[in-house]
Amino acid sequence: MSASTQADIWSSLPVPAVLIDGADRIADLNPAAEGFMNNSAKWLVGQPIWDRLAVDAPLEESLERARRQGTPLFVNDVDVGTGARPPLVCSLHIAPVSGQPGWMVMLISPRELAGRMTQSHSVKSAAKSAIGMAEMLAHEIKNPLAGIAGAAQLLSMNLSKEDLELTDLIVGETRRVVKLLEQVEQFGNLSAPEMRAVNIHDVLDRARRSALLGFGGHMKIIEDYDPSLPLARGDPDQLLQVVLNLLKNAAEAADSKSGGKIRLRTFYEHSFRLRRADGGGQSVPLQIEIEDDGPGLPDDIRGDVFDPFVSGKENGTGLGLALVSKIISDHDGWISVESVPGRTRFRISLPRAPRDAKETN
Repeated sequence: MSASTQADIWSSLPVPAVLIDGADRIADLNPAAEGFMNNSAKWLVGQPIWDRLAVDAPLEESLERARRQGTPLFVNDVDVGTGARPPLVCSLHIAPVSGQPGWMVMLISPRELAGRMTQSHSVKSAAKSAIGMAEMLAHEIKNPLAGIAGAAQLLSMNLSKEDLELTDLIVGETRRVVKLLEQVEQFGNLSAPEMRAVNIHDVLDRARRSALLGFGGHMKIIEDYDPSLPLARGDPDQLLQVVLNLLKNAAEAADSKSGGKIRLRTFYEHSFRLRRADGGGQSVPLQIEIEDDGPGLPDDIRGDVFDPFVSGKENGTGLGLALVSKIISDHDGWISVESVPGRTRFRISLPRAPRDAKETN
């Protein structure tokens, strides 16, 4: 069997497969494992397997014993997580690799995946109904709030300085609630993206210049672009909204006096694919990373930051990153985050435009 045929078989395996070297580092992984672990082989290869894969079982000793004895290891129905999604109940099949002493191959068979896929339509329908209800309520609540704010302003014209503090509080709080409701309406009213060929570097440059002139004036923004990056397939205005939101989060996380650094990086990942429910794959090779050197995301929300109303900021609405996630999902893309104190990195993966496509304004 030729090396190319072996590579084709490895890439075609329908379940996540990870090759582990004798030091328990990731030596290779197939596209299904890249999707499962929400990262590319380029990023994962060389990293300790147990730093990237959390298994709810004392597996290290069993793996070492199987390695010494040259025997396979089977672990059924354990929780396996990656930090990028809630743990899935999986079965693990681990076997020695012929001709590579100490090396093991691990196959991950998610038990819950099929059930979750069959539920996806009903979950999306429920989410759509919830968003529609929230949008309707937001519209109805904004009108009486405007009346409350107007009445408070009228009352303030004949009040003492002490009582003015109360009316100012009423006006300020009503405006804050109106702003939140407007974000809810925006979340519900987001139109489908107008897909065309987009130069992602133009989008990043527009966002960078806007940030430096406003909320990110105290930050240093570093560009690390791949000049050979092909055109992306997307809606430039919506992608600009995504990048601006992520830049704003990074700027707000930094110390307002000393500032900080934000790094914008682009590169092309040939093998990065997302697995679809029908067993196929969606190629999303264009990679955008937005990294800051701030304090990092709070531990208690790190795995839920893309959910609506989850926020690590005081008085935050928790809708910004949910909107970002929705836009990227509508682009058939993927967004993930890795965060530790001193480094938070958001990574966006997008499909490329057809090879004969030309950029349009």
